[in-house]
Amino acid sequence: MGILNVTPDSFSDGGRFDDPGRAAAHGLRMVRDGADLVDVGGESTRPGARAVPAAEERRRVLPVIERLARAGVLVSVDTSKTAVAEAAFGAGAKILNDVTALRSPGMARAAARAGVAVVLMHMKGTPRTMQRNPRYRDVVAEILRYFREKLKIALRAGIPRDKIALDPGFGFGKSPEHNVEILRRLDEFRGLGCALAVGTSRKSFIGHFLARPVGKRASGTAATVAAAILRGADVVRVHDVREMVDVARMTDLLR
Repeated sequence: MGILNVTPDSFSDGGRFDDPGRAAAHGLRMVRDGADLVDVGGESTRPGARAVPAAEERRRVLPVIERLARAGVLVSVDTSKTAVAEAAFGAGAKILNDVTALRSPGMARAAARAGVAVVLMHMKGTPRTMQRNPRYRDVVAEILRYFREKLKIALRAGIPRDKIALDPGFGFGKSPEHNVEILRRLDEFRGLGCALAVGTSRKSFIGHFLARPVGKRASGTAATVAAAILRGADVVRVHDVREMVDVARMTDLLR
């Protein structure tokens, strides 16, 4: 899953792709580099980020989704707003990547009606509060409980289990140590019977342990991508597509 942020304030590439034409061109480049799908987001979810009105989020993402979908690209929309998701489905998005895991009223029903696949992510708190000293008694056990509740909501709404992927939410309300523990124990999520999606690309916990700025975390990301695949990840969400495709292919051979 190639990351395409059409935002001015994302933690890694904010402002680089705020022009629809430039954004779509980058999405197509990621597909040429080996991405199976492109995840388009119009609202930053970095720690401390402020919410964006739905109308502004739609303005950012819809032209990009339309261009990519017309080109035959499998597009995911990264949003937590029902109104944005519905508009994105109409523009051609086939996957919903929701960091709040269907919290928005009507989101589960909208996804079921559209027949799209969904990625449900765990987040403790909100982007503005999630990194304020997050605490867990057992981080994996708590995420598992969260997913069981969210799966009930999705299944009741009519989203089939084989169209649901679970993302434990690296960096979303977790300390660096929490992220490492989740990665070590990732295979415990397989028991829920859903695909697993992992997004570690350039995350701050890599910078924490390696003392690297955002732009120098590709090697650290590669290690986490390989570890995630070996522990059962089905989807890896990345910025550096060409490099991580090589990592994924070699790790698939090992798995």
